[in-house]
Amino acid sequence: MTSAKEQMAKIVQEQPDDSSFDEILRELAFERMIVRGLEDSSAQRTISDEEMKRRIKTWRK
Repeated sequence: MTSAKEQMAKIVQEQPDDSSFDEILRELAFERMIVRGLEDSSAQRTISDEEMKRRIKTWRK
């Protein structure tokens, strides 16, 4: 298992040399969101599309 620091370093190294600080931060944040989403899915912490549609409709009121 690789450490968080190693994972982050790998992502940073994969970025083009002319990447901005903000672009690199976005890539790191995106990777974290993907990992958290997969963890949530594996742990059954998800909702159906229908439930999400219902929740979104309540925001519009």
